[in-house]
Amino acid sequence: MHKKFIALIIASAVAITGVSASQARAADTRDILGGLAAIAIIGAAAHHYHKEKSKKEKVSRKHVEKHYVPKAKKHHHRKAKKHPVRPLPKHVARYDLPRRCLRTYDHYSSHRPLLAPKCLSKHYKHANSLPQRCKVGFWNGKKVKRAYEPACLRQKGYRVVYQ
Repeated sequence: MHKKFIALIIASAVAITGVSASQARAADTRDILGGLAAIAIIGAAAHHYHKEKSKKEKVSRKHVEKHYVPKAKKHHHRKAKKHPVRPLPKHVARYDLPRRCLRTYDHYSSHRPLLAPKCLSKHYKHANSLPQRCKVGFWNGKKVKRAYEPACLRQKGYRVVYQ
C-alpha cells in the first residue's frame, strides 16, 4: 500500500515539474504529452514487475505448502501385522556405544560419567578403534585410571545408546 502511495506522489511531482517547466518556456502540448506518456510507461513497467514478482511468490508458496500429508488409515477388522525391527547397518551401528559402560568415578567427577574401557572392550567390538584423544586419565589415590570422555566421543560421531 505504501509503495503505491509513494509512486503516486513521485509521479505527480514529476508531472507537475514537467508541466511548470514547460509553461515557463512556453512549450507546446507535445512536451506535456510526452512527459505524461513517459510517466505512464514507467508506471506500467513498475506495475508489470510487481505483478510478475507476486506470481512467482504465489507459485513458490504453493510449492512449499505441498507437503506430504498421510491419508487416514483405514481400520481393518483383522489386527495389522507388526513389522519386526531391523537392526541398523553395520557402518552406522559401529558408532553406537553401550550405555551400560557409563560409570561415575569419585576421583574424577561425581557429576560427569565416563565410559569404562574394560566394559567397552567386553561389550563393544570396535573398542580398539576409539580415538585415543578422548581418553582421559585421573588419579584415584593409588594409580592413574583411564576412561573415555563421552562429550569428546560425541564430537567424533559416536553416541551412547541403550543396547
